[in-house]
Amino acid sequence: MIETRQITKRYGDLVAVDGISFKVESGQVLGFLGPNGAGKSTTMKIVAGFLAPTSGSATVAGFDVETQPLQAKRALGYLPEGAPSYGEMNVREFLNFIADARELRGDARDQRIDDVVGRLHLEAVLEQPIDTLSKGFKRRVGLAGAILHDPKVLILDEPTDGLDPNQKQEVRTLINSMARDKTIIISTHLLEEVHAVCTRAIIIANGRILADATPAELEARSRYHQAVSLTATSVQAAKEALARVADIAAIEVDPQDNRITAFPKPGRSIFVAVGDALKAQGVVVRELALEAGRLDEVFRTITLGAVGPEART
Repeated sequence: MIETRQITKRYGDLVAVDGISFKVESGQVLGFLGPNGAGKSTTMKIVAGFLAPTSGSATVAGFDVETQPLQAKRALGYLPEGAPSYGEMNVREFLNFIADARELRGDARDQRIDDVVGRLHLEAVLEQPIDTLSKGFKRRVGLAGAILHDPKVLILDEPTDGLDPNQKQEVRTLINSMARDKTIIISTHLLEEVHAVCTRAIIIANGRILADATPAELEARSRYHQAVSLTATSVQAAKEALARVADIAAIEVDPQDNRITAFPKPGRSIFVAVGDALKAQGVVVRELALEAGRLDEVFRTITLGAVGPEART
């Protein structure tokens, strides 16, 4: 449904996107991650047909975004960074304008407008000028415009930016419900969003892909993968008990909250042994958890040193 082939974007001597290639299949939700200036928004603008690549090509639903732009855009819903709109219009006027641009007619038009208004909870602001809305409501109006024509492909640049926690959850639920029959790319800085909605993640820096895997596969790269973390009434007693477990490679204590983390030797599983050792020594444990891995730590490790002084968008 989406394919890029060695797309590159240059601004003079600045290389914003450097030979990026990937495919996204129907039903996938791809998280597009990277530091500020990594080239995420530029890549998404190229795929959406709003920016021409210096070289390379991109297709949406089988249509080349440069040579078949109308066909590609009919299959596409795009929420740009900042959710630009016509601020002097009220929300109802804006949605009607989008419906006209998308050539929606008759009952189907009314049904689609009613559907997106209900899904994004816009009933209370329909007659309000967009310029007077909060950042969160502006974001929801932009998302409503992106999905109004029920596209097969969605490209969402920071879809939950500016939303409060309840609104973020509503939008993530909406994305999950749409993912069954759509292809979705989400650019985000929020790593919890990757867990919440993404089936796959690409990490880029300096305009290049550094990792392409499922969230679980990325977590498995973390040093915390299969580690055991715990809190106990006595840190010293817990450390002494853990020292008896042969398969533990290292023990660390967080100085802020005294949380203890035990790291296994490569290929070893220590959760059961840790529990048994603590019980045998009579250590009172408040919390005991097996770590899947920490995506933020993987993100930092992968991108560390990859970002140069140049600013990208």
